[in-house]
Amino acid sequence: MRTRLAVTPRAALTAALTAALTAVLAGCSGGPTTSPAITATGGRAEAGIGTGGRAEAGIGPGGANAATSSLHWHSCPPELDGQSYSGPLLCAMLQVPLSYAKPGGRKISLALSEVPATAPASKQQGVLLVNPGGPGASGLTLPTEVAAVLSPSVAADYDIIGFDTRGVGSSVPALTCDPSFFSKPRPNYVPSSPAAEQVLIGRARMYAADCEKRFGWLLPYMTSEDNARDMDSIRIALGQRQINYLGYSYGTYLGQVYATLFPGRIRRMVLDSVVDPEGAWWADNIMQDYAFQGRMNAFLKWVAANQDIYHLGGSEAAVAATWSRVMASVQARPIAGPSGPLVGPDELSDTFLAGGYDESLWPDLAAALAEFVSAGSGSDLVSLYEAVGKQDENEFAVYNAVDCSDVNWPRNWATWNAENTRVYAKAPFETWGNVWFNAACAFWPVKGPVTPIRIHGAGLPPILMLQGTLDGATPYQGALVARKLLPSARMVVVEGGGDHGQSLTSPPNPCVLGYLNRYLGNEGLPAGTGQVSATCPAMPAPAA
Repeated sequence: MRTRLAVTPRAALTAALTAALTAVLAGCSGGPTTSPAITATGGRAEAGIGTGGRAEAGIGPGGANAATSSLHWHSCPPELDGQSYSGPLLCAMLQVPLSYAKPGGRKISLALSEVPATAPASKQQGVLLVNPGGPGASGLTLPTEVAAVLSPSVAADYDIIGFDTRGVGSSVPALTCDPSFFSKPRPNYVPSSPAAEQVLIGRARMYAADCEKRFGWLLPYMTSEDNARDMDSIRIALGQRQINYLGYSYGTYLGQVYATLFPGRIRRMVLDSVVDPEGAWWADNIMQDYAFQGRMNAFLKWVAANQDIYHLGGSEAAVAATWSRVMASVQARPIAGPSGPLVGPDELSDTFLAGGYDESLWPDLAAALAEFVSAGSGSDLVSLYEAVGKQDENEFAVYNAVDCSDVNWPRNWATWNAENTRVYAKAPFETWGNVWFNAACAFWPVKGPVTPIRIHGAGLPPILMLQGTLDGATPYQGALVARKLLPSARMVVVEGGGDHGQSLTSPPNPCVLGYLNRYLGNEGLPAGTGQVSATCPAMPAPAA
């Protein structure tokens, strides 16, 4: 379930989805096998930014793998080949301290990737560190996604560096607490009785205990602050005085934390789909519930407008009733996969939640739902679940390890029940799913601080923020909070934009990419100094 603050790289998602649906049409069973290493018209730019290329960064020609770097770069494994970028992708490992309070103590390793700069050395602008969010999403393929959406002349100026944060994917160790946690249909997210709720509470409590049993030594060092300090270790290993940074979703929070801890180390920063740092993490999840309800309502309305194609109902209410009947059906009898029951109500919710991140999925989701309703066939829903809904337990483990430790969560379950019962009355689609995605935090062995790290923007260079007004994962009102805390920022708002990751939408938004390319290409930021500096129109809703 994609309730965490993460972005799905569109090209990777689309490729997986295409492969899955092709398999269905060919009569194959099951979905694709996802590599464990893959997890996200503008006005004139006038606000100036210094050029500060290679000389400013304090490194010589040759890319991040030049003589000033302490890393050993080599060809990445074939499964990391970019889907939408034909250039080379290099990989490396970096040792960092488990605890930055004891830098000479135990070490862990981070997996890094790089799309090297190709511009002449005199034109290069140093390192662009990128992060896809999560927390827990792998970042190794993100450099190829970013290189593909940037204009070639801008991408050529940067060594684009991705990384798996501590505990993730190809980093060592990879955190896992219960590999079987998502292996079969789970108890319905929406508890039908106090006894059903106790079953779900028991699963959350056991998951927290399993994490402590397997990785108790690692859990105290999995905070966003630890990840930010790892970013600075990457900067040092790359031989850089400063870094450029592009973060999506949770990656925007990580960027805010890094900028607070190391303000002098930022040259440029782009925050796309921005987290409210003051809401970390209880309040942010509540805001998500309401925002994702808005995205689900928009999907239902879109399906109703295409009644002649999908025949699922001629009004939003009618389609919602169809959705409820399908949920009841898979609750009574989960849809079978290759090895038995696979898609129950939780898995179906997880799959359709992906449409709350990416509107380009709406036609496939609606068609699969229609096939199930009209013909009783769940094969398309199974393939969609495998492609976009299936949870990765390593991601889930890291998500909990970071969020549960960044700040202390309520430890009294009555607080969870009362608050979410209230929210569910207005936002039923995602509320209880979000509860159980975070419920382990009520029992987490690490107790975080009472309040999250305080973000401030003193001493920062101009920052570019990109935000859709209808974003479900990082709601617009939270981005406005972050904007107030970052006075040097300029925010470009996509009016009516509901996709998550505005610079990665499919199809691309030329207005958004115009601002991004001008900023990273030394042409500066929009001149407006209010909360919103410039606006872009949203891309049209997908064709049915």
